[in-house]
Amino acid sequence: MEMRMHRLKQVAVMAIDACIVIMSEYIALAMRFDITNIPEEYLLNMQSYLLADIVITLGVFLITGLYNRILSLMSFGDLVKLMEAVAASGAIVCFYKFLIVANMPRSFYILYIIFLFLLETGFRLGIRLYFYYRNTVRKLGRNVRTMLVGAGSGAYLLMREIANNPNAENRIVCVVDDDRTKWGSTIRGIKIVGGRDMIQEAVKKHRIDEIIIAIPSLSDEERKELIDICNKTSCVVRILPEIATSLHGQLVSSIRDVEVSDIIGREAVKINQKEVKSFLHGKRVLITGGGGSIGSELCRQIMAAGPENLIIFDIYENNAYDIQQELIRKYGKDRLAVIIGSVRDKDKLEQVFDRYKPQIVFHAAAHKHVPLMEDSPCEAIKNNCLGTLNAVHMADKYGVENFVLISTDKAVRPTNVMGASKRICEMIMQNFAANSKTKFAAVRFGNVLGSNGSVVPLFLKQINEGGPVTVTHKDITRFFMTIPEAVSLVLQASYYAGGGEIFVLDMGEPVRIYDLAEKIIMLKGLRPGKDIEIKITGLRPGEKLYEEVLMDEEGMKKTPNDLIMIGQPIQMDYMDFMTSLNWLISEAESNIGAEAMKKAVAKVCDTYTPDIKRDTYVMPREAAKTSPKAMEKIGIDLGHIVEDAG
Repeated sequence: MEMRMHRLKQVAVMAIDACIVIMSEYIALAMRFDITNIPEEYLLNMQSYLLADIVITLGVFLITGLYNRILSLMSFGDLVKLMEAVAASGAIVCFYKFLIVANMPRSFYILYIIFLFLLETGFRLGIRLYFYYRNTVRKLGRNVRTMLVGAGSGAYLLMREIANNPNAENRIVCVVDDDRTKWGSTIRGIKIVGGRDMIQEAVKKHRIDEIIIAIPSLSDEERKELIDICNKTSCVVRILPEIATSLHGQLVSSIRDVEVSDIIGREAVKINQKEVKSFLHGKRVLITGGGGSIGSELCRQIMAAGPENLIIFDIYENNAYDIQQELIRKYGKDRLAVIIGSVRDKDKLEQVFDRYKPQIVFHAAAHKHVPLMEDSPCEAIKNNCLGTLNAVHMADKYGVENFVLISTDKAVRPTNVMGASKRICEMIMQNFAANSKTKFAAVRFGNVLGSNGSVVPLFLKQINEGGPVTVTHKDITRFFMTIPEAVSLVLQASYYAGGGEIFVLDMGEPVRIYDLAEKIIMLKGLRPGKDIEIKITGLRPGEKLYEEVLMDEEGMKKTPNDLIMIGQPIQMDYMDFMTSLNWLISEAESNIGAEAMKKAVAKVCDTYTPDIKRDTYVMPREAAKTSPKAMEKIGIDLGHIVEDAG
């Protein structure tokens, strides 16, 4: 239907152009002679060749592409193209008439070309003016009064599309730009009122509803600074992304809302893609917890690197199914296997290792919700610690080349069971690394934006429900990174791994959660404390005000990537640790009470500081005596490992 309408419009324009050719020739003769006294010979000659002149003119216009141009958007370049087409068609008409000796006054040809150009230009400019004034009238009825930040090419293109888009609701009323030489001038008739310092004043003066940041080339830090200024107003803030400037006719639809990553403003992590791809290409890769937030992004980036096989292992079938279908749509199903199972199930895990013989393992399966694990500490130990022990043991037994544990900054001097369990997972990894050919490593990072259970989706949900937005403490801070950044770090760490390292990302400055809540509220065009209340609820059990990424004793070592650092392995007695770990898992499997379990965890992870008295609980002496036999029960040959270590 759209193509048919386009063709009909072309035919209509060609018909008008044919009429203009006829008019131009009659006017040329009328100007050469008195309109009432045109010699009959010239009039008959003109009429005899009129059809040929029309065919030649329309043919030249067609060849030069004039009929593919949108008349309502006619530009100076279109005018130049029209002038060239008129000159070319006029020259051809003159040439063939001279060849056949058509008797016409010489001045006729000059006048014909002049009037043809003037009438064609008038016709096209008339269409352009009609749409301009029609859109101007429409703009007066648009109720989204908009300010543009930036007066460059991106802003110009956006303004042009908004002016000509009948569906656009925005009405551009002012522009700001930091270039002082532009102040006071106009862009497409809209005044540039000043720089970023004028934003708040201009918002009040011009009653602005929405601000669009139309500077696609901004760095992350610069964008954050501008967003912070705009957020001091009550306006909705939106962004024109960089890619949009290359999309003709799609700028309005490309404008996006400000995202949380914009207001954090940290430069994205850069990794050596060539190294990572060479590390993963053609390998058999297993991801435990492959359906989760981190696991699914690992799947996406690893499949893009071209592995021989990707094996997804997850207990939650819905998540596993979602990532399976996504990967099948993009890559097909030949190199993909999805297995439902728990890392607690050692026999099931061994079946997977025995069948697929993975060369690289990413262990992302874990319980991660701090408050829930405070209430169910036994489950944290069984899933996180026993699950990691099973996975590490299988990697060692089946000769996996690289094993990467997904850890967290909450493992540093933990104040909650989840963090303590992850610290114990790191200790398991480091102990095996000292005695195995497998290169074991861990990657420690902070909160991931947009992951399941993270604070940002919670804030957005609370805002949509009308508030209040809940923050546990006004001074609480957290490190943040995006899911792709976290996964990029994991993959780069895999390449760097030599054995026993804990890789840490330089995540920049920590973010104050209260400030984050305020900014997210303002992004929605609402006022914190007025439209949406921010309620302080108090620290939850196990929650601390700030997170750390390294313990002092771990030291710090740089890698080829300046944003990735290494914490060196901490020396510990392997036999004592494995004995204590076995006892801890046995306690968890017996489902002792939450308080007793926390005390037991504190005996194994001595950096853990629970909100209970640890000196009232002592590890039973019997645990050390029975540990070798108990270890055999969970599949660890203690004597064999100690012998290898020696």
